Amino acid sequence: MNICMTPHPFGGVLAVPSSKSLGHRDLICAALAEGESVVEHISPSEDIEATCRVLRHFGAQIEEISDTLPGRVSYRIQGGIRQDRNPVTVDCGESGSTLRFLIPLGLLTGRTVTYTGRGRLVSRPLQPYYAIFQSRHITYQTADDGGLPLTVTGTLSPGAYTLPGNVSSQFFTGLLLTLPLLTGDSALYSSTTLESASYVGLTLDTMARHGVQVEEEKPGVYQIAGGQSYQPGRYEVEGDYSQAAFWLAAGCLGHDVKLTGLRRHSAQGDEVIVDIIRRMGGRITEKPDGLMASPSALKGTTIDAGDCPDLVPVLTVLATAASGTTHIVNAARVRLKECDRLHAMAEELNKLGGRITEEPDGLIIEGTGQVHGGCVQAWNDHRIAMSLAVASQIAEGPVQIDGAECVRKSYPRFWQDVAAMGGTYTEEAGSDE
Repeated sequence: MNICMTPHPFGGVLAVPSSKSLGHRDLICAALAEGESVVEHISPSEDIEATCRVLRHFGAQIEEISDTLPGRVSYRIQGGIRQDRNPVTVDCGESGSTLRFLIPLGLLTGRTVTYTGRGRLVSRPLQPYYAIFQSRHITYQTADDGGLPLTVTGTLSPGAYTLPGNVSSQFFTGLLLTLPLLTGDSALYSSTTLESASYVGLTLDTMARHGVQVEEEKPGVYQIAGGQSYQPGRYEVEGDYSQAAFWLAAGCLGHDVKLTGLRRHSAQGDEVIVDIIRRMGGRITEKPDGLMASPSALKGTTIDAGDCPDLVPVLTVLATAASGTTHIVNAARVRLKECDRLHAMAEELNKLGGRITEEPDGLIIEGTGQVHGGCVQAWNDHRIAMSLAVASQIAEGPVQIDGAECVRKSYPRFWQDVAAMGGTYTEEAGSDE
């Protein structure tokens, strides 16, 4: 699907989609709890569907039920890992969270599990798990290039585990979710400075709400008591700062945008978007029921993306709209996402007249204030597509975004919400060539 945006300011009031990061974690914890749980207020997406699909293979009964909020769903979950000797193949779609969170849990089922996926997921790094498999005598087989499909056979034993902290926090989450269920105590260490530590904090916070405790001595050092169990219950998923970032940016570039459903002082690391925008001169005010972003004169700054990699695409747009130079640093891992997001944002915004220079671990953005129109690619990456939609507000002519359907991965209602917030676009089917 190709979307052709006519430059027009966004503005209005919007209920922010639920946190996909928290949705994955709440669903997994509920699926691991013996008994019935309900997880409420989830915004549907392909990634969430992938996690539910794999958890069902592992023994959880998951039923979608109606929710009290429009555009959201709840899930009723009868939890518990089911032991089975029959091999199983599970489809993780394009969800890195699904794959990396659930590989350790698959080792609790007693089954030979083959993990498949699509798009760039088949080649995203899994070496930290491979190193653990080798040291723990867990059998695994990969495709010739080391990617998916991945077949794993074995069991996970308690003990000391070490992971590199500069690849992805998702490996830490996968082990932290699983190790408390083993009979003995374990420890988990990061061999480097732990990047995206806030995402690990999100995991620990979710686990605690579901009744499982992990002692964090310091970021990257965790003591994990074995023999614990997740508790069933009713859990609500809060609004997503990763998705809110697009609308807060839009409000700074267009008309007032008011967002509801966000929890202030959240465990979500991407809440830092509020501080970053304010540091750039953006006007964000707190309201009793949400946040308001208003048209702003932005200025360049230096942004350390080590703990907020998902914000890089939309921050690149804000930096292009700002005056002066913005330097995004500590962002090398952004190249390992659904696409190489550093290259993609530089390539596409430069097509529109931006002035962006790539560095190995970041971007240098010379603010141009405006861009001209043109045709850009979404790179099969939801965050690239949504960022380019925000950029259309500062364009002098129409901006055509090819491959715009990729927003289904995390935010299927995005284009509907764009229209509701005053965005003007036409839609056409993309070419199969």
